[in-house]
Parts: sequence; C-alpha cells; structure tokens
Amino acid sequence: MKRPFLAALLAIALLGNASHAAYPDRPIRVVVPVPPGGIIDQVVRIITPPMAETLKQSIIVENRPGASGNIAASYVARSAADGYTVLAGYSMFHVGNPVMFKKLDWDPRKDFAPIAMLVSSPHVIAVNPKLPVHTLKELVDYARAHPNELNYATSGNGSVPHIGMELFKQKLNIQITHVPYKGAGPAVQDVLAGNVQMTVATPPSLAGFVTSGRLRPLAVAAQSRIPMLPDVPTTAEAGFPGFELEAWVALFAPAGTPPDAVSALTEAAQKALQTSKVKEALAAAGVQAWYLAPAQLDAQVAKDIDYWQPVIRKAGITVE
Repeated sequence: MKRPFLAALLAIALLGNASHAAYPDRPIRVVVPVPPGGIIDQVVRIITPPMAETLKQSIIVENRPGASGNIAASYVARSAADGYTVLAGYSMFHVGNPVMFKKLDWDPRKDFAPIAMLVSSPHVIAVNPKLPVHTLKELVDYARAHPNELNYATSGNGSVPHIGMELFKQKLNIQITHVPYKGAGPAVQDVLAGNVQMTVATPPSLAGFVTSGRLRPLAVAAQSRIPMLPDVPTTAEAGFPGFELEAWVALFAPAGTPPDAVSALTEAAQKALQTSKVKEALAAAGVQAWYLAPAQLDAQVAKDIDYWQPVIRKAGITVE
C-alpha cells in the first residue's frame, strides 16, 4: 500500500516541477500606458518580437492610456503576480506621479518587481528662429533680460520636458512660462507658428523641422550627442554641465512575481537589446538602447525619485 502512495506523491511532485519549469506556457501581455504610436509604444513594439522568439511564446501589446499612466500602472500592480502581465513603465510616470497626484493607489517600488531597463530618450531644447538667440547661453541671457516674456511649450503638464525645464529655471533663476499641450505634436506646431517661442521635446518630434530650418536647436540635454541631430551640442558643451534630461522606458512586473519568471523576462529583454536590428530600430525612433538588470533598474528608480521629486515639489507641479 505504501508504494502506490509514494508513487503518487512522486508523480505530483514531478508534475509540479514540470509546471513550474514551463514558464511561459501562455501569452504574455505588456501593458503600455499611452495610446498606440507614441515613443513608449514604439519601443515596446520593437522589443517584444525578439523577446517572444527567445521566450517561445507570443507577447501581446495592450494599450491602456489615461490619467498620466496611472490606469496602466494600477492595473498591472493589481494583476496576478505570475509573470504574464507586465508594465512598460515610463520614467516620469513612475517616479513623478507619486508626488504630482494627491491620491495614488500604487507605489513605484513596493508594488512592482523590476525586470529590465530598455531605453533612454534624450530631449532637445529648440526655439523659433525668429527669437534672437543662437546658443543656450544666449537663451539664458535673453530670459534674464526679459523676465516672464518667454514661453515654452511641452507635451503636457507633469511631462518630462515640463519638469526638466522647471529644474533648469530653478538652477539658473530665470523666469520662463510653461504652456502645456496634449502631446508633443501640437506643442511643436505652436512654436512653428510663433505663438510660443521655444519647446523641449524628443528628437523625432523636432528633427524634420530642424533640418528644414523651421526650428533652431540649441542643445541636447544628454551626456553625448545623438545620431539623429549630430551637429547639436550637448548641454555640457553649451556651457551647462550637469543638466541632463533623459526619459526612460523599462519593464516591471507586479510585486511578488516568481524569480524564475522575472529572470526569463530579463534575459529575453537583454538578448533583444543586444541585437543590431533592435539597436538600429531604436536609434531610428530617436532613443538609445540602455539595458539595466533588475537590481540596477531598482537603484535607478530610487535615484530618480530622490532627484526629481524635490524638483516637482518646489515647482508646485500637480496633475489631477
């Protein structure tokens, strides 16, 4: 009687191990906090096909836009922690929303398990050519000579360009008025029309207008020059070292997701980012591949929280 019982226990144990080792055994969803077509969505759609090949399982991209990323973040934070629902986290949503919103039902570190950093996206400071400035220093000098006369357009209240420019203003004690729009497209169009004098945006939003001479780029707020606009100096080269404004996109799972699932997703993301095809596609989209493992990503999130949240509080930025 004992042998059949032991055999049954062994079979159950083996079945459990087989099931445990089978991740992933069904499609994985990557939840994107913005509508289709934006840079976050583009990054995810470039990264996920090679990840799916590595994981030997399909990956479904699911757009859940709204509330500055809170709808997607809240949804993933409360999803089953099984490795089958993943958030494409955006830097300022992830580190800025906890102080910009009075009520938030998710925490950037407690409610998520970091998987991998995917990309960084620099921002460019550009002006309408009618503004009599040709360098970033001239812009600062002009702003000091004409307080509260300059306006800058961004993709929205609480966006990376908004918070970055508020930091720039704080550092240099200059007065420039923020004009928020619903997206980078409308913001850039109003600068082209001369209704607003300057903007801060990612390279893809500006490159065509820079090439045609309709916008004048002053600096890229990054550590190095970018392939899309190779002649534009960095902020350090322009005389303002230490001011960098780079957004990022990373993958997060709900807290408590099994380590083997996180590891499989991390390895798949790392492998995808190492391929020349993915690197080229990302560069064409105006972003740079930037892989960080889970512990490094967690440290980056903590660093960004400590860096940006005081800026947001000082500027009094809120989003409701």
